[in-house]
Amino acid sequence: MIRSAADANRVVIKVGTSTLAHSTGLLNIQRTERLVKVLADLKNSGKEVIIVTSGAIGVGMGKAGLKSRPTDIPGKQACAAIGQCELMYCYDKYFSEYNHAVAQVLLTHDVIDSEVRKQNVINTFRTLLGFGVIPIINENDTVAVEEIAFGDNDTLSAIVATLTEADLLVILSDIDGVYDSNPRKNLDAKLIPHIPAITDEVRALAGDPGSSLGTGGMITKFSAASIALEKDIPVVIMNGSAPEKLYELFEGKQIGTFIG
Repeated sequence: MIRSAADANRVVIKVGTSTLAHSTGLLNIQRTERLVKVLADLKNSGKEVIIVTSGAIGVGMGKAGLKSRPTDIPGKQACAAIGQCELMYCYDKYFSEYNHAVAQVLLTHDVIDSEVRKQNVINTFRTLLGFGVIPIINENDTVAVEEIAFGDNDTLSAIVATLTEADLLVILSDIDGVYDSNPRKNLDAKLIPHIPAITDEVRALAGDPGSSLGTGGMITKFSAASIALEKDIPVVIMNGSAPEKLYELFEGKQIGTFIG
């Protein structure tokens, strides 16, 4: 297991809805452009970049003019279908400006549960990376139902990290990292720079989900970290509102919370 992000070559970046979208659900164009510029530059430096993106349902809500996230499955699936087109269009457009090609990979849990299909996914990832293409993965929300859903993209990102044998998983969120108490309620809350392992004590630090557009919260990030750590893949949880901080992270500076 690597001890610093500076040592990572193959990196999975999980991008949360709060990073990609405004509170309206519509795409945060400026931040998305900045994020892509940084990731393209990191790839230029020699790193292999794999993206697990949230945001399809949130962006679809915005395009459909909805004020709140649908609670019914057909509503969520319809928003995902609308939003997925917009997300991939933007990723393709922005990355192509820096001469990088992207590929869309949509997954459901039943694919991973089948050894044959899982191996096919691994082979596809390996080939895409061999081509120098940036895989962009999302849950296939348009067809996913409870029985085949990952449930959240934090978990999906950890599974992708294990399938691709990544060196590091970086989870971009709407919070700077893990705190010793809720920083939204306690102004004296302190950021925890390093967590060696996910214990019951660490899980007790998890609060409620943050953004109304997303599905996760710190508890899903801890669950994802547990999955990644089983394969000796460390995890960094950091704020996605300033994508340029990724430069500092990969220079070995202390950014967010390093788990592992």
